[in-house]
Amino acid sequence: MTKRDFPKIHFYDQDFVDIYDKTWAWIQDYWNAGGDSEAIEGKFFAYPGGKTVNQMDAIFSSFFLVYSNRIYQASPTLDIFYSRQEPSGAIRSVYAVDTGLPQAEADNPEGLSLPLFAWAEFNLYHKSANKKRIKDVIPILHRYTEWIDSLYKRDNGLYRAPLAAAEMGNSPREGTVYPVDFNACMAVNALYMSALADILNDKETSFQYKRRYFSLKTRINALMWDNEEGFYYDMDENENKVKVKTLAGYWPLLAEITNDDRAERMIAKLQDPRVFGAPHPFPSLALDDQRFDENGGGYRGSVFPHLTFMVIKGLEKYQRHDLARDCAIRHLYFMLDSMSPDGNHHKGNLWEAYLPLKEGPAQWDGQEGFPRVQHLARDALSTICLTIENIVGLVISLPRKTVDWIIPNLEIMGIENLSLKKNMITILSNKSGRGWEIHMESEKLYYFTINILGKKKKTLPIPSGKCSMLIDKL
Repeated sequence: MTKRDFPKIHFYDQDFVDIYDKTWAWIQDYWNAGGDSEAIEGKFFAYPGGKTVNQMDAIFSSFFLVYSNRIYQASPTLDIFYSRQEPSGAIRSVYAVDTGLPQAEADNPEGLSLPLFAWAEFNLYHKSANKKRIKDVIPILHRYTEWIDSLYKRDNGLYRAPLAAAEMGNSPREGTVYPVDFNACMAVNALYMSALADILNDKETSFQYKRRYFSLKTRINALMWDNEEGFYYDMDENENKVKVKTLAGYWPLLAEITNDDRAERMIAKLQDPRVFGAPHPFPSLALDDQRFDENGGGYRGSVFPHLTFMVIKGLEKYQRHDLARDCAIRHLYFMLDSMSPDGNHHKGNLWEAYLPLKEGPAQWDGQEGFPRVQHLARDALSTICLTIENIVGLVISLPRKTVDWIIPNLEIMGIENLSLKKNMITILSNKSGRGWEIHMESEKLYYFTINILGKKKKTLPIPSGKCSMLIDKL
C-alpha cells in the first residue's frame, strides 16, 4: 500500500468496513476550491453546491479528517473562520462562499455558534503534533472567548446566549434564556484552552482558563442541575429550570462538569427505554416528553449523528467504554439499515437525521430539504471517527507517541497503514493456533497500551519492523 492511501480498517462485519471505505470516497466531492470569483480561496470542506461554510461543520469534520493520512487536511476549513476574525474578536457561525461575509439570522444576529474550536484544536494536536499551530491559534481563540464574554456573560456567571447558536431548530426549549449546551460548551472551551496552554508550557494562561472552568462548572452544577430528576436543564429569565429533557443536557458530560454519582444517573437515562434509550441511540428529545415525535419531527426525536457523537465522547470521559462502543455499533447498524429499504448497503445514502424507533431517515412535516442527504460533515463522525475510536477502539496521541487499544471483547479487527506523522503503523488482532494474537508493524518506535475487557492492561514499547504478541501471555 502506498503512503497516500487512507488507513484500512478490519472488522468482523464487512458492512462496517464498506461504509467506512465509501465515506472516504464520498468525501472527495466535499472539497470546494474557492474560484477567482469567490472570496473564500483554496480548498475547504463544505456541502457540495452549498453557498456557505458553517462553523460547526468545520469543527466536527476536523475529527474525522485527521484520519485521512494527510490526504485531506483538517485545518484549512477552520482557518477560514480564524482568518475572518474581527477586531472585536468575533468569529461568526456562517460565511458566504462568494462574498466571504457573515450570514446572520434574525434569531442569532451576532452569528454565535457553540464555542468548540479549542476542543477541535486539542484533538488536531494529538493527531499531528504541530505545536506551532497551537501557538498561532491560542491568541485568536483567546480574543474569541473575550468577545463571547463581553456580549453574553451575566452577573450570575452563566451565559445568556441565543438558542439558535446550538442549531437545534425546533427543539421545544421555549422560554430558555440560559441554554445548558452553550454554557457547557463554554466550559469545554475553558478546559481545552487550559490544555492548549499547557502544551506551550504557558502556566499563566493555563491557570487563568482553569479558574474560568472551575467557576463555570460550579455555576452550572449549582443552577442547572436538578437533583430530583437527575438531569441538567436550561434556565429561563428568572433562573428557573426549563424542564425539557433534550440531548443538550448531555454536554456537561463532555465538559467533565458532573461528578461520578450524577454521571451514573444521567447515563442510566441513556439506557432507559422511557427516556433516551430508544432502539437507535440517541433521540434528540426524551421519549417520555409529550412532544416526542416517532417520525423525528426535526429536533423532537430525530437521531442526529453529531449529537450521538457528543454523547459517546461524554461517556468516554467517565470510562464507560463498553456502553460507548455498544451505542456506536447500534447507531452504525441503524445508519446502514437506513441506506436502502431492500437491505442493499452498496446503494443508498447517509442522512443528516434518522428515525429513533426504527431504521430510515427522519421526517419533519412541512420542512423541505430535511433531512439533508449525505451530510458528511456530521455523518462521517459515525462512519469514520466512531468506527476507529469506539468500535475498533484505538486512541492515538502523536506527541506522546502512544496508541491505546481498548478492546471490550476479542474479535478479528484492527487498522492497517495508519500514518502517525512519518510513521505508518498496523495493528491487527486475530485468532491463530496459539490463541488470540496481535500483529503489529511500524516504521518507528511507539508505545502501545492494550486494555482488554478492563481486566488486562499493559503498556509495551513497540519497535520498528514487525512483531506480534499473544494475549494469553500478557
